[in-house]
Amino acid sequence: MSLLASKSPLYATGKSLGLLFLFLLTGLFLDSFYFYEVTKYAQWYANIAMFIVTAIVFIKVSKRSKEQMITAIFIAIIGEHLFSLVLGMYTYRLGNVPHYVPPGHALVYISVLYFSKASSIIKFRSKIEVVFSIFIFIYALVFLIVKNDVFGFAMTIATLFILKNKPRERLFYLTMYITVAFLEIVGTTYKCWWWPSTAWGVIDFLPSHNPPSGISLFYFLLDLGSLWLYKQRHKLAWSRMKNIRKIRIQKQFVSN
Repeated sequence: MSLLASKSPLYATGKSLGLLFLFLLTGLFLDSFYFYEVTKYAQWYANIAMFIVTAIVFIKVSKRSKEQMITAIFIAIIGEHLFSLVLGMYTYRLGNVPHYVPPGHALVYISVLYFSKASSIIKFRSKIEVVFSIFIFIYALVFLIVKNDVFGFAMTIATLFILKNKPRERLFYLTMYITVAFLEIVGTTYKCWWWPSTAWGVIDFLPSHNPPSGISLFYFLLDLGSLWLYKQRHKLAWSRMKNIRKIRIQKQFVSN
């Protein structure tokens, strides 16, 4: 059964986010501080696991999704080296950028994309957005109160404010927030990487937790970058799609 055409929201969620979360739990453990005590080649096991899973997903997705995955990997390579090694916003266990990280970004991106595009999910879109928004706010508020995560809370409020006027992208980015929150909690718990106690270790008046709750705001840059590059490569197709969407909106307006 196709994930996008599935009539069961549980099936669509399990085949996209469920499998992704399971892989993050097991895959990141291979690069964890705990597994490193078993073998000094721990990170290479994580790299191999990520390459295999990413290759399997790459083979199965559509041509357009393949191009988006490649673009996401390209942007992630640049972004990870800039944010981690140059700016020191966060630090990986071995002080490098692990090879599994860029394809990991692509895997997260495509999993969230397919979840948000599944017909069974779109059917309950409004309700899901409300539930996700409430969960995200409570999640960030708990981090603020319990962990003094001012930085994360500020980014969360900024995220919710931005998405207020972006109905078409809202489900995707709300899902991305929750996915990144899970990813960051797993990664920092395994000690694969860590964040400084203030915003990027530079802005002292913005206390931060490890990880900050709203860090998915920076994942949006990856998503926006991937979309922008895709538009540049397919300007004609993108323009045609926008015209079709405009005609549909006009027909709906007239019919109402």
